[in-house]
Parts: sequence; C-alpha cells; structure tokens
Amino acid sequence: MAEPKVGIVLGSDSDLSLGREAAKVLAGFGVPYEVVLASAHRSPDKASRYAREAAGRGLKVIIAVAGLAAHLPGVLAAQTTLPVIGVPAAAGTLGGLDALFATVQMPSGVPVATVGIGAAKNAALLAVAVLATADPELAARLARYREELAREVEAKEEKLKEQGLEF
Repeated sequence: MAEPKVGIVLGSDSDLSLGREAAKVLAGFGVPYEVVLASAHRSPDKASRYAREAAGRGLKVIIAVAGLAAHLPGVLAAQTTLPVIGVPAAAGTLGGLDALFATVQMPSGVPVATVGIGAAKNAALLAVAVLATADPELAARLARYREELAREVEAKEEKLKEQGLEF
C-alpha cells in the first residue's frame, strides 16, 4: 500500500464514525491515509510525537477530530508545520459548539483550518484540495467531483420544475 499522505487523528473512540467518513472520502479519491487514536489530554505525549514525526513520515495534511474541549487540533498544530484541519465533534450538552469554538479560536501564529461540527467529509475534501495543489491528476479528479455536484443540482432543479415548482 502507498505511503499515507493524510493522517486522521481521533481524540477518542467515540469519534470513529467521523474518522470513517473522512477515510471513505479519501479512499474515493485514491488518497492514502492512516488513522490513529491520540488524545490531547489522556495521551498527550503520543499526540505530540505523532505531530512532530508526521512530515518526516511523508504526511502532507492532518485531520484532527475531537469533541468537548477539542484541544487535539491545536496541540497537533503546535507541533508541526503541516496543515491541520480540525473537525469539531458533537459531544456533551452543548452539541459541539464548545468543540467548534475551541477549534476555531486558535492563537495567532498557530492556525487550524476548521470545518463545521461533524463535517468530516468536508475536512477530507479540504485535505484533497490541499494535496491537489501539487498533484495534477488529483486536481482533475477533484474538478470532476465538483462538476458532478453541479450536475446533481441541475438535475434536482429540473425535477422540481417537472413537479410544478415555479421560480
């Protein structure tokens, strides 16, 4: 199997469904990835080591999924110059708002790209877009994907018109 280009880091086993969602998108684009479980709070040495060693192992992007305090994306970003994409997970009583705020409000100089709550698919698509800047074949696959999205919208509009919806 090809060397992974994207690391998907889950803060907890409760984040597995989001990790699978990101992995499915990456696999669909033929992007090799790896998945690890590393908590910013329960296994901080592992999380820091993973981030520090990621570029040297050939990773180009890290996707970090975490809920509640959601410190994982920031901890990883502090230890690497690779792009880190944070996926806030809906957990606890605030439905993911706490994770969203924790992920998006990084201090100046240590950015984390942040997608919506539970938006692992978008995180994977953003990782694909980053990789596509240096891979023309991947860029072409991403362009075809977006063209298909546009065709789906057109088809839905046509169906609505057939059902009598007027604009």
